Amino acid sequence: MSAVRPPYVPIVRLYQDWLHQTRGLRFADYRALWRWSVDEPDAFWQSLWDYDGMRSPTPHTAVRSADPMPGTRWFEGAQVNYAQRVLRHVDAAHAAGVPAIVSENELGEVREVSWPELRRQVASLALTLREMGVQGGDRVAAYLPNVPEAIVAFLACASVGAIWSVCAPDMGVQAVTDRFTQIAPKLLIAADGVHYAGKRLDRSEVVAGLRDSLPSADKLIVLRTPFASRQVPADADFAQATARDDAAVAAFEPDWLPFDHPLWVVYSSGTTGLPKPLVHGHGGILMMGAAGRKLGDVGASYLPNSFGERFHWYSSTGWVMWNSQVSGLCDGATVVIFDGSPGGSKVQPDWTVLWRFAARHRVTYFGAGAAFYANCMKAGVDLSQCGDLGWVRALGSTGSPLAEDVQRWGTAQFEALGTPDIWWNNISGGTDFCGAFVGGHRELPLQPGRMQCRLLGCAVAAWNAEGQAVDNEVGELVCTQPLPSMPLYFWGDEGHARYLSSYFDTYPGVWRHGDWLKVHDDESCIIYGRSDATINRHGLRMGTSEIYNAVEALPEVLDSLVIDLEYLGRDSRMVMFVVLRPGLALDQALQARIHGAIQQTLSPRFVPDVTLQAEEIPRTLSGKKQEVPIKKLFLGQPLERVVNRDAMANPQCLPWYEAQARAQGAAHASAHASAPGLAG
Repeated sequence: MSAVRPPYVPIVRLYQDWLHQTRGLRFADYRALWRWSVDEPDAFWQSLWDYDGMRSPTPHTAVRSADPMPGTRWFEGAQVNYAQRVLRHVDAAHAAGVPAIVSENELGEVREVSWPELRRQVASLALTLREMGVQGGDRVAAYLPNVPEAIVAFLACASVGAIWSVCAPDMGVQAVTDRFTQIAPKLLIAADGVHYAGKRLDRSEVVAGLRDSLPSADKLIVLRTPFASRQVPADADFAQATARDDAAVAAFEPDWLPFDHPLWVVYSSGTTGLPKPLVHGHGGILMMGAAGRKLGDVGASYLPNSFGERFHWYSSTGWVMWNSQVSGLCDGATVVIFDGSPGGSKVQPDWTVLWRFAARHRVTYFGAGAAFYANCMKAGVDLSQCGDLGWVRALGSTGSPLAEDVQRWGTAQFEALGTPDIWWNNISGGTDFCGAFVGGHRELPLQPGRMQCRLLGCAVAAWNAEGQAVDNEVGELVCTQPLPSMPLYFWGDEGHARYLSSYFDTYPGVWRHGDWLKVHDDESCIIYGRSDATINRHGLRMGTSEIYNAVEALPEVLDSLVIDLEYLGRDSRMVMFVVLRPGLALDQALQARIHGAIQQTLSPRFVPDVTLQAEEIPRTLSGKKQEVPIKKLFLGQPLERVVNRDAMANPQCLPWYEAQARAQGAAHASAHASAPGLAG
């Protein structure tokens, strides 16, 4: 191997040394450090503010208010700006000879954006936004792929106090408008074409449709591509909007904003209604990012100020890991992004694409969804044939539980490459608070298939149905202390009614996340998937209601139900049941129409793996679809444990579902045999 990595000191150890030097605090082990961080949250978060070098032109009056979740207010009086935290690195990083962004697409086109060029483009676009009438608090909607322009656009919005919201171009018009219409954006930035999975995809008609469906967006900036069939009229081309290089650009500085000024709106779908538009603040995201990214070891300690770290986490712009990828810039790391399919195309599947990309660009921190690693193992990928991967020191995984055999496969691959100390940072958190609850620590033992620990500042526990913390048992993942990045509010949510019902309806005053969690005696953790009915496909969540809207719009379909079966880290297996009009049968042509409706309206990711014709959809007496009980049934739990027949409108349909669960589950029995205790 050509890569020679210098001696390494984990950042958490440096933080502990700093705590001893500045606070006189010593901790026997990580468990003691974690306990202090959740028992003394004001002291912990203040220490992180100081350690990360946060600065404000005005002092804060307190770390947090005494208001319980979700009304806790953080660092009142302080002023921050996300873009300012990024651009503070320009001069030093440029002097170190490292770029800000390295990008590549499926066509093999490589671009590097230097730190000074990033600052210039951000300033140019920010001034253009102001000239177009965008002010602090206005929403800017983006329909962009994972390209440098998306990062520039986000930072430009943040710098002037506009609120950013992005959807990926693989989403259909309806799914995008369901999100953007809720926030009434002032301006739309959109790409008129993308290249994905070996295909050039024209998006010009989609962009035109979005503009028509968003009457509040009176301005449009288009990122022109060679794939568009028509020239969509726009107020500016993206290239034009970022072309300025004058005195105003040179003098531009991001605005200082209140700590809780809204930064972005992201969407986390529930089981009913439109996707939830979650609003997060500049300060909360910066603080949670410092806790998760810096203490999560992004930015090796032998690299001054992280300069030299090449941070990659494969994501589309529609997944919160895109936000996490961009946050590497806050520490001065180079973000290395790939725009395209991680597995080649259907005609030519190739799970070496990302590995070869990482080798070419000397990625040091490589992250992806757990399903990506599983697909690599199943495809028989041999990393020794993918180029020089000797610079990779850490592997990140999230999106779904990582299976033990998959992690062992990856470790063996890197051992064969001469990297026996490869570190897996398996994390689990969510779009809801743009962070992780459980994850990794470089100095704790690796246990394949598990997260190593609960993360600092996260008062996480597994609770049973009675609201009692349990160890070595599966329970609901709860967080008993507020975190600075928890949503400020849901956009348009009067009285916080939807916010409260989403996270605080089961245990008042305690955040219930919707995941199954087991905390072991050694503090390692296992996530067993969702405890609700939300569909999670490779990290991208979609509410079942959105799928029903797409399917039941077909005249042949009277009713439907969908469940997502996460078999402890393997690919999710999505099963759909449809009730058809009398006299119809589910033939290949009708199944293709159903799948096509989902693909066109939502995304190809949510096309079910199995579609079955049913006589009835099980419903409660109040008419609600019995999604969670049927999901538990298909995950191997006895029928009598998952459903109350007396509360059902049509219990006579249950034997058919029980038989289908046995048939569908036979092939996966070994995968979920360890999860019979998922009660709730």
